[in-house]
Parts: sequence; C-alpha cells; structure tokens
Amino acid sequence: MLLSMTGHGEAHVDRDNVHVSVELRSVNNRYFKLNLRISDGYNGLESRIESLVRRYVHRGSVNANVRIVRDATPDDYHLNLTVLKSYRKQLESLCDELHLPELVHVNALLSLPGVVNERVGAAADADEDWSIVEAAVTQAAERLAEMRAEEGRAMQFDFERNAATITTELGEVESRAPLVVENYRTRLTERLNKLLAEYDVRVEPADVVREVGLFAERSDISEEIVRLRSHLEQFAAFIEQAESNGRKLEFLIQEMFREANTIGSKSNDARIAQHVVEIKTAVERMREMVQNVE
Repeated sequence: MLLSMTGHGEAHVDRDNVHVSVELRSVNNRYFKLNLRISDGYNGLESRIESLVRRYVHRGSVNANVRIVRDATPDDYHLNLTVLKSYRKQLESLCDELHLPELVHVNALLSLPGVVNERVGAAADADEDWSIVEAAVTQAAERLAEMRAEEGRAMQFDFERNAATITTELGEVESRAPLVVENYRTRLTERLNKLLAEYDVRVEPADVVREVGLFAERSDISEEIVRLRSHLEQFAAFIEQAESNGRKLEFLIQEMFREANTIGSKSNDARIAQHVVEIKTAVERMREMVQNVE
C-alpha cells in the first residue's frame, strides 16, 4: 500500500484538569525528521513523542505542535509572605516620609513582582501528564496516517494509469521495430539502384546485406523493450505490497527513463520517436509523484 508523505492530523484530549492539543503536519523528505514545538516545562517528553510518531511515519518531515494547559488550582500558586511584608513596610515608610495617606489596597500588593509565584512545568508534572499527551499524540498520528493512506491510494491510481500508458506505447514500439530495418533495406536499395543507373556502378548483394545487418544491430531495441517491460512488472508488484516502497519505486522509475532514452536514440524512426515521447512524458509524471511516496 502506498503512503503519501503529505498529511495532517489533529487531536484534543481533556482529562484531570489537563488540556492537550496536538497538530501534526508532514511533508516529503528523504529521511524522517521531527520538528517539535511543545509547551514550556514539557521538553522532557520530546524523545517519547518522537518515538511515538515514528511508529506511524517512517519517511518525511513532520512538524508537530503540542500545547499542554493545566487548569489552575490553589496548589499551583505560592504566596511569598516575606516579599509581601517587605513591600508593605517600604510603602508605610514612604507614606510617613511624604506625609501621604495610606491608600494601597491589598490587590495592588498582590500584583507586585514576586508576591505570588506560579508553579510551572515541574518534571513530575510532565511524567504525570504523559498518559494524556500520549493519547492526544496517538490520535493525531492515526489521523495523519489515515490522510497519508488516502492520498497514497489516489497516487496508486495515477501510477497505474501512467504505467498503462507506457505499456500501450511500448507495445506500439515493439510492433513497429521490425519494420524499421525493412524500411531501411528498402530505402537503401532504392538509393543504390538510383546510383547504379546514373553511374553504372556495380554493388555486390553481400554488401547490401552486410550494411543492412549493421544497421539492424545498431538499431536493435529488443533488450531495452524487455528491460522496460520488466521494470513495469516490478513496479506493479511493489505498489501492491503492504509496505510503502518509495525508494524502490524511485529507482525503477529512473531505470524506466533510462531505457526509454536508449530506445529513442537507437530506433532511428520518427514514429517510434513519437511513442517514446509519450513514454517519457508518462515516466516524468511518475517521477514527480514518487518524490512524495514514503
């Protein structure tokens, strides 16, 4: 089954006053690469998140955004009485010195730096919240995998359609190939007869046979046709396998293009050249698509 390297998956999990949002986006890459952004205090979970995403993605660059928010509880805040008393003492001293009425409300004191401290991102919290993060990342990764599989099915259809085009055009080339030598023999004979008539020159039949034989050897494309058809058969087998084989498919497409080029350069026939253009066009479309196959 083919898998696209492009996809998107999101998930949201709320449990035990913890809210986790995960967004995964993947694009093509020759190798696996994870670009992770995670809420402060949870950096210790990065390796676990990467291992989890790797279960679903083997090739591709994945951008992951993991946002973790804990609902505030009384235990999350600490009132620093020492700092509060210091602020209070300094304000009283200032009011006495400047002969000002003391109008400072307690809310103003609580808003001053260092009076109320928020406890954030302790290592124990990251471990405690891992099961929730794991659930959210798993859901997002599963949805990412579903999208990659759906796009992979569409790509497989396009691959099969282009492979069918190549097979059809290759059949036309194979049918035309024997006529190329025969046409060359006819043209050569006509030219020789014309020369013989004009200059009264004698040409041995063996010379004609030898020249036609050399041309047939130079223009023989039977091996290239066999190899190209073999590549098509292997390609069809690979896209039906359970595992996505992007690199193997990429190699086969390169070989197809090489064989098509050789056929075009050796054939020495305009009609075969037209079929080769269609073959190379289909192969080029496949080469562009395979860049996005895992």
